[in-house]
Amino acid sequence: MSIVTPRILVIEDEPSQVEILRFNLQQHGFDLRVEMDGQEGLEAAIEDPPDLILLDWMLPNLSGVEICRQLRRAKATREVPVIMLTARSEERDKVRGLDIGADDYITKPYSIKELIARIHSALRRPTASIVEQKLSVGVIELDLVKHKVSSQGKAIDLGPVEFRLLATLMQSPERVFSREQLLDMVWGISADLETRTVDVHIGRLRNALSKTSGKSQIRTVRGFGYALNAA
Repeated sequence: MSIVTPRILVIEDEPSQVEILRFNLQQHGFDLRVEMDGQEGLEAAIEDPPDLILLDWMLPNLSGVEICRQLRRAKATREVPVIMLTARSEERDKVRGLDIGADDYITKPYSIKELIARIHSALRRPTASIVEQKLSVGVIELDLVKHKVSSQGKAIDLGPVEFRLLATLMQSPERVFSREQLLDMVWGISADLETRTVDVHIGRLRNALSKTSGKSQIRTVRGFGYALNAA
């Protein structure tokens, strides 16, 4: 049986970083493609979607943030894991990167060992192709293939993070998830990000759900985390 080699697209414009990534990722068995221009990187990702994208924040012609935003809008790359690599270390920058759809965020300088671990974690994250296609809990319905959510038959517009967060909660109704568990399951990480980030996205998810029904099925367990009520 042949082994499928994971394909990684690196969008990075610093030659020294490119060489470090090229050497180490190939040593770990990954098939690598490198683009050093933002616009060309976006086009390469959409034309031939890889298994994972390593994306620099600051790029010529198109920023990493805008690239990530467009990747999440394009059907071909909507579910491709994106790890942002950047020198911007402030929490608000991390939240911004994750908010527009990045799966993980690593600040420079970083250890190759940690990067490889996070790549493997992102590649293991379940996608719509390997989980139940539709979920229904109470008045909420979620279609993982079409990436659509409705409540009482009315469409709800969610960002990519809120969509994954809701899908996680809906797969185990009434189960209480800690903030740390949700960070690990939704973002694929448990470090370098404050747990209050979960609270921010839960708040946005609640607001979106309450617009159609006037209430949210998400229950707060004080001092621990969140659960989705079955009814």
